[in-house]
Amino acid sequence: MKLDAIFISSRSVTIELKNNDIYSTSSYDVFLNDELVISNDNKNVFSLFNLDQDATYSIKVKQGNDIETIQIKTLAESVGLNVKKFGAKGDGKTLDTHYIQAAILACPDGGRVYFPDGEYYTGPLFLRSNITIELGKNVKLIGDIDRNNYPILPGITFTSDELDEYNLGSWEGNPLDCFASIITGINVENVNIIGEGVIDGNASNSDWWVDVRTKRIAWRPRGLFLNHCKNVTLQGVTVTNTPSWNLHPYFSENLKFLDLKLINPKNSPNTDGCDPESCKNVDIIGVYFSVGDDCIAIKSGKIYMGRKHKKPSEYFNIRNCSMNFGHGAIVLGSEMSGGIKNITVSQCLFNQTDRGLRIKTRRGRGKDAVIDGIVFENIQMDDVLTPLVINMFYFCDPDGHTEYVYSKEKLPVDERTPYLGEFVFKDIDCKNVNVAAGTFYGLPEQPIKSINIDNVKFHYSANPKEGIPAMMDGLNPMKGKGLIFSYVNKVNIKNVVFDGLKDKEFELNDVKDFNK
Repeated sequence: MKLDAIFISSRSVTIELKNNDIYSTSSYDVFLNDELVISNDNKNVFSLFNLDQDATYSIKVKQGNDIETIQIKTLAESVGLNVKKFGAKGDGKTLDTHYIQAAILACPDGGRVYFPDGEYYTGPLFLRSNITIELGKNVKLIGDIDRNNYPILPGITFTSDELDEYNLGSWEGNPLDCFASIITGINVENVNIIGEGVIDGNASNSDWWVDVRTKRIAWRPRGLFLNHCKNVTLQGVTVTNTPSWNLHPYFSENLKFLDLKLINPKNSPNTDGCDPESCKNVDIIGVYFSVGDDCIAIKSGKIYMGRKHKKPSEYFNIRNCSMNFGHGAIVLGSEMSGGIKNITVSQCLFNQTDRGLRIKTRRGRGKDAVIDGIVFENIQMDDVLTPLVINMFYFCDPDGHTEYVYSKEKLPVDERTPYLGEFVFKDIDCKNVNVAAGTFYGLPEQPIKSINIDNVKFHYSANPKEGIPAMMDGLNPMKGKGLIFSYVNKVNIKNVVFDGLKDKEFELNDVKDFNK
């Protein structure tokens, strides 16, 4: 066992146990300066809060006979501002937005805005740079249910010389008007949001989840929205009951999402867990997901944003996370016209999601819509309907069911054609497979470059459920299928086990090079 302090603030630290275990390990105790502070935990990632600023600590982890110690020093802070001193009531009824916002704006560089115990009823709050916001264990931010109290972020405002655009709002890959989120960051940097408190969007008590495909004034807010931000860390908090996506980082970089809980009802619409869009250098580590849509969906805009900015999502580390329910555990696309590159997913647990590792794109996403350098390793799945899915016929958008999208004919490769490169799936154990072990559908004119599957086990449910593994036209329901490959240049299979499969292990359609 080794310990790694993956984040240190002025008042907190997050520690990751370095091992090969998936999300959790055998139980351990944690001592802070020889005082027992955590007993019988088993997660690979844990955090300590309520530390003193600019102080040195010894953190000891005892796991059976194995004892490891690490020394850390918290950061110095300039001042701590109490939101109640600014007038916030924290009674769950009074609208505290202006008082909290005043504290945030008044906080100097290197300062901290903290919330004493209470429930703070609030509208959207806007961050400023170089501060820490701390939500203690008995703190809840509760979202205002009146959309008329939410500022609107315009999708496009033209610059004064009319030569460029200033983009604030975003909705499903396009620059569209949207409401500001409970926590909103615009062009800020060096911000930490820490603690054990709750950010509750309060959508279950509002009309945010009603008639969700209709724009009413503006498109729905998220739990947290970061637009063109740098060096932002979200640590420890719970985000729940959000009107749409829990976390939406947008054209941002150097982001850390650590030891969080992202929770929404299974039937809540479009409540993805974390959807980074055109972001760079993102760590998602030790996060628990239980949501109503995709747990993580990595994006880079639809065709307009992809062509204009050519900004991929790239250099992600997703590790030691637990994905529960929802449509997909880790999803790439479908809004990915700027590309997605160099994504590593490891030591994650997927439980009862419709699909496990899911890549979705379609004709029309464009020549910059490149997905490449994708590695999924050391993953455990249970009761995932279809563990592995790559689909280049995804039928989204108003033209999604047109012949151009669904045709299996070899069409010309042009500026509208996406590209899928190299994918590695290794050291994966899938229990209770239902629909199929995996389905991989490239385009006839642009096959997937290569798929490598190494040391993967598929254990089939005794009574597999029927379903459609990929959202594409012309695909019939199926159950208990093996690995299906269509339009792939190269497939490498090594040490793959099918336990309880009653059908063919492999179905090949226009696969140029198959190695087993």
